[in-house]
Amino acid sequence: MTAPSAYSPPSPADRVRWAWQRRGESDYIFDFWTALGWTLLSCGFFSFYVVYQLARRMRDHNLRRLELLDAANTLAWQRAVAAGREAELRPRFERVAGSLQVLRQMTTDFRDPGIWLALVLVGSGIAQLVLYVLLDGDLVKHGAAEATAEWELSAIFGELGTPLGHLMPAAPKSAHQYALRILALFGSCGIYGLWWLYDLMVEPNRHFQRDWAWEDGFVAAAVG
Repeated sequence: MTAPSAYSPPSPADRVRWAWQRRGESDYIFDFWTALGWTLLSCGFFSFYVVYQLARRMRDHNLRRLELLDAANTLAWQRAVAAGREAELRPRFERVAGSLQVLRQMTTDFRDPGIWLALVLVGSGIAQLVLYVLLDGDLVKHGAAEATAEWELSAIFGELGTPLGHLMPAAPKSAHQYALRILALFGSCGIYGLWWLYDLMVEPNRHFQRDWAWEDGFVAAAVG
């Protein structure tokens, strides 16, 4: 009888590729006008699918990016150790670790899309308004953390002979002015909600697409 082979965990490079290949599962891209059209045609029912996807895609994108950046950091550490430069580069690795911890903490936030959909069904506009504020805050926090991680990883790989200078992190977005938006929402009898929804669709779309460009460049340059 043949003994079972020992389990071999995936390498950091394989983890990067795996997270890179899964972006089609996590990073849902909205088309505002298509979503609006289906909402009108379905007498409003499609709007519940929109709520579900708004919550799901940010949660899943954060999980996927955490896996990719954590694997990239592990790969960088292995190469630093092999080059005997881990002590020199340790401050940069510590800053990456701090950013990854922010992304890791975000995975524990209350963002289950099914529960939020149920809350919107029960609480209507109030729950949806709370979700809008939370999702925008998530994008701001997530974007700032991953930009720091990307910046430091680019510097580390550059020091180790794999320059990533062309992969510049995007500047994190600023938070929406929530008080003014809420006033505009009530002042317009809800019509401004379409503009806010447009921003909540388009801003993450741009964020995802910018991340895809960085990931493509990183995989080509550092993973192969």
